[in-house]
Amino acid sequence: MKTTLQVGMEFSLAYVVPESKTVPHLYPESHWYRAMPSVFATGFLVGLVEWACIDAIHPHLDWPAEQSVGTHVDLSHSAATPPGLTVTVHGRLTGVDGRRLTFAVSAHDGIDEIGRGRHERVVIDVARFATKVSAKRPAG
Repeated sequence: MKTTLQVGMEFSLAYVVPESKTVPHLYPESHWYRAMPSVFATGFLVGLVEWACIDAIHPHLDWPAEQSVGTHVDLSHSAATPPGLTVTVHGRLTGVDGRRLTFAVSAHDGIDEIGRGRHERVVIDVARFATKVSAKRPAG
């Protein structure tokens, strides 16, 4: 990590919700999900929060040797968002403890706040991480 990664850094990411990011598309093999309303899925909101945090810290990492992985998400999803609205994630880096990064995040769809919470990421050495993951892969 570069010394430019500092607590207090603020960022945002805007995303227009397409139909493909609604609940019926989260796990299309599940008949339960396919029968649900076409609104922005909580699972995709989590992914959008992660994307915003990754995007924010990218310039402060020694890419591509260093990257980050999500390790904790504590996020409310308090309002439904139909496709076509823009969801904006706002975040602030609230902690740097060695390789562990903590973020305060919120999301708004232009009408309502749709989420708020905390996210943690850990900066990884990509080669070392890949070796560990490879050792876990099933044989064959």
